Amino acid sequence: MGDSIFDEEIAAFAVDYATSLGARYAEVRIQRDATQQYLVKNGQLETAGFYEDIGLSIRVLVDGSLGFASTDQWNNREAIKRIVNDAIKLARAHKRGDVSLSSEETYIIKYEVKSKIDPRNIDLMEKIGYLLELDKIIQEADENAKYPNRMLSISETITDKFFKNSEGTEIISSVPRISFFVFFVTAVNNQFDTRFLQFGESRGWEAIKEWNLEDTLREEARSMATILREGKTPPEGEIDVVIGSEVSGLAAHECVGHPYEADRILGREGAQAGESFVDPDMLGKKVGSEALTVIDDPTLPNSYGFYLYDDEGVKARPRYLIHRGVIKEFLHNRETANRFGIKSNAAARASAYNREPIVRMANTYIAPGDYSFEELLEDIKLGIYMKSFGEWNIDDKRYNMRFVGKESWLIRNGELTEPVRNPILEITTPGFYRSIDAVDKNLEFYAATCGKGDPGQGVPVWVGGPNVRLRGIRVLKL
Repeated sequence: MGDSIFDEEIAAFAVDYATSLGARYAEVRIQRDATQQYLVKNGQLETAGFYEDIGLSIRVLVDGSLGFASTDQWNNREAIKRIVNDAIKLARAHKRGDVSLSSEETYIIKYEVKSKIDPRNIDLMEKIGYLLELDKIIQEADENAKYPNRMLSISETITDKFFKNSEGTEIISSVPRISFFVFFVTAVNNQFDTRFLQFGESRGWEAIKEWNLEDTLREEARSMATILREGKTPPEGEIDVVIGSEVSGLAAHECVGHPYEADRILGREGAQAGESFVDPDMLGKKVGSEALTVIDDPTLPNSYGFYLYDDEGVKARPRYLIHRGVIKEFLHNRETANRFGIKSNAAARASAYNREPIVRMANTYIAPGDYSFEELLEDIKLGIYMKSFGEWNIDDKRYNMRFVGKESWLIRNGELTEPVRNPILEITTPGFYRSIDAVDKNLEFYAATCGKGDPGQGVPVWVGGPNVRLRGIRVLKL
């Protein structure tokens, strides 16, 4: 770990100074994000660079209100005094007076995720050469298709944090993350479509080697060409639909994770947290079929949204948002947990040192079941298999949703038959919950960057799930 930035004296000084000015509670976070990124566009190196973001933030609870401030002069005591004073003034200016934090265990912990292959030890030209190789694979995937626009990138980040609060918790952590994204356009007979994919894990360069990107990109590029060349108009009406892991993962994130964020549920300003169709009285109520269980788990090893302690110093654990169709818990930070009279479940995250921790997801997924994929299909006379999506829309309360299929296939008499183009699934979130009658064993995860907040915060997450069967769903054509 980069121990040089973890200055206990500086952190202790900030906490002590805040409490001396009347803060009932104070927390300090020193955070460094060191990132290296490479981007290839249409066979040419577009950018390759390194940047580092490091600073210190202070959050205080004064007279029942929270105040937050930060500085990039993290080792300058005069600068720290200034931001502590700013945070105190902000808290007192709110005059809200009704904020309290849940009582939590204290910890003195140090944890680190170690890379087997440190990306910093890989030659720069080797990395760029690998992206150029992948770019060539896309171009040559289908001899009867063209791929006129392509963008590929690898990003490597190491996030080091030191958290300390006035209750005695001290947490040092170091987590490496690596991600790959690709965007490309496919053209066949004057018809065009686009594809975007992202991979990400909390690991080193070994993840790149295990993702098998060569075969994945070749398959995706060929699939896009096949859909454009052979895709038929999908059937319309209420039919059975099987959604792939990419689609079920997005649904878990957007239609369970976001509306179950307690700050949304409590009606915090929509511009900062968004809104939710869920209300506190729904806790413990049955909202979907017994086949539906949705979990958000920051502790999944190597996951893109991995952490063991959140940015309020609370120990992380799996959160069962829906269990067998019943709402079991919401996502909480210490403020919302106190309002519900419970303990926090460690959902407070901040994207950088200069952002306040707010309620966020980590790795949200539909739990797998006992079916095989073939068993999901076998009794469907006419239906759609929506393997991936190209477009999605959802309202701010997360109640109405719309997915447009990317790679999709017609199901006829229990078999995948021919490709279909752009089937549209429109459904309400409760309707989605109720329509699920079976899920298979094939759990897969996809990396994403989840946006929320004002000013905006993008945090790394996994979205995932198995193949999921929905009965009697309304399907439209584009």
